[in-house]
Amino acid sequence: MSRIGKQPVKLSEKATVIIDSKNVTVSGPKGELTYAVSPLINVEHNEDGIVFTMVKESREAKAQWGLWRSIVANAATGVTEGFEKSLELVGVGYRVQKKGTALELAVGYSHKIDVEAPEGITFDIDEGKIKVSGIDRQLVGQVAANIRSVRPPEPYKGKGIRYAGEVIHLKPGKAAKVGGA
Repeated sequence: MSRIGKQPVKLSEKATVIIDSKNVTVSGPKGELTYAVSPLINVEHNEDGIVFTMVKESREAKAQWGLWRSIVANAATGVTEGFEKSLELVGVGYRVQKKGTALELAVGYSHKIDVEAPEGITFDIDEGKIKVSGIDRQLVGQVAANIRSVRPPEPYKGKGIRYAGEVIHLKPGKAAKVGGA
């Protein structure tokens, strides 16, 4: 049984939810998110919050139960507080510029790389740091991962784009030959 799926989703005073058949719409001061919940899961709104139950117990339904509870809980948090991921550029000459809603990255390639912001995502830049923010947790994480994949940190000098606070374990370089042969 899903320990996550059993817990009801608590809504803040700022968030409202509309449940229409299998569609769940969560809205708040930052925006609105709509999801079509799996047909294996029932969704109800009562005094405890939003409660998820399985239509019929099966292996797939158990997996979907906790998943949809987490997705809706993240939506409730996103529309009231929002989500944010921070990235750092580490390397000599690595720069980032904002061009409209897009980013222009200069990260050691012969050309600059443009990263477009999908709808609902905003970028903030501050001296080699990029903040990706929005209301959809999955989308914020995916956009941050896409930016990081442009130049992931390399293991010898640690240069590249990394998450703020990410620890890169550096490998030792070539050692001088020891002893004679």
